[in-house]
Amino acid sequence: MPPSPAPAEPALVHAAAKPSLAGLTRAELAKALRLMELPERELRMRVSQLWHWIYFRGAADFSSMLNVSKAMRERLDVAFSLELPEIVEEQVSSDGTRKWLLRLAPTNVSEKPAEIECVYIPESDRGTLCVSSQVGCTLNCSFCHTGTQRLVRNLTSREIVGQLMVARRRLGDFPGLERPTDGLVPGGEGMRAVSNIVFMGMGEPLYNLENVEAAIEIMADGDGLSLSRRRITVSTSGVVPQIGRLGEECGPMLAISLHAVRDELRNELVPLNKKYPIAELLRACRDYPGASNARRITFEYVMLKGVNDSPAEARELVRLLKGVPAKINLIPFNPWPGAPYECSDWDTIERFSDIVFNAGYASPVRTPRGRDILAACGQLKSETEKLRARARMVAE
Repeated sequence: MPPSPAPAEPALVHAAAKPSLAGLTRAELAKALRLMELPERELRMRVSQLWHWIYFRGAADFSSMLNVSKAMRERLDVAFSLELPEIVEEQVSSDGTRKWLLRLAPTNVSEKPAEIECVYIPESDRGTLCVSSQVGCTLNCSFCHTGTQRLVRNLTSREIVGQLMVARRRLGDFPGLERPTDGLVPGGEGMRAVSNIVFMGMGEPLYNLENVEAAIEIMADGDGLSLSRRRITVSTSGVVPQIGRLGEECGPMLAISLHAVRDELRNELVPLNKKYPIAELLRACRDYPGASNARRITFEYVMLKGVNDSPAEARELVRLLKGVPAKINLIPFNPWPGAPYECSDWDTIERFSDIVFNAGYASPVRTPRGRDILAACGQLKSETEKLRARARMVAE
């Protein structure tokens, strides 16, 4: 499906008069309800009711909350909303991958609505949602299109959870909703459309750790969205001081954007390496709480032609990861306009994979998904911004 036309330049708007309860933690829900001057003895019951309707049933309005009194529903509707980030644009790849451009409510009256992207990747046995943790990025990884977009701000935990809730509503993944009729969303008795979450969208999650952890707590809560922590993966480019904290406080699966086996090259590909070199990063991985053969750390390695794809580098990768419960995810480079690299030849990728596999490591080659809509790994960056900029230049 071809991309939809770019929406018009968003005007400055006032912050929503009614704050949304969708995406809040239990503590934040309780704090919001205290503004209604509810008795403390009633708060726990109301929080539990709202939690069930918002996160288990995916309620879009308060009127559907049938075990809440009509008077309370009316009071809630006056004070709050259940709004989620707005889908500004949806693109569907020929392989079923979906990319959503989402507009976030402004946080003050002078702020333009921020926009982020998230991607849904359907497979026969699972559906993976790639979520963003920041508006933009600061890391400037040379092979990553997303990294060419300036950092605007961190996402709140509510905005991170909101991406999952938007996807579940859009994909018919809450009780009573129907799946899209295009046949591109996995189905089956009791099978969720969204079964896995990866923090691999816009931004560096460990630079927004507090909100990422709060979002994971909501996603993993068994009374609501109920995703196993083993199905939630946080990917980092190597913010070493925060890796141990993530494991101790939250315990999701860990992925490392490695991409090179020598500091000199990684300094170029992942500039953060100048601050936290490979040896420090791997030490943090060896110490990651809960890492084991059953909970292996994923090392992501983008295959760049003539840059990092030699047999010698494959053997050095194996040597570096000795003692780390690991699997290596080989990622064919996804081109984007103006990219300074090319993807390694397929024979080169297979030879690299064989060396890693024969050393005892799983080394799957990630099948590129959503390339035709710039939704593949490293491609997330709103084309809408560029189209708007061109429109402004023409107007001037």
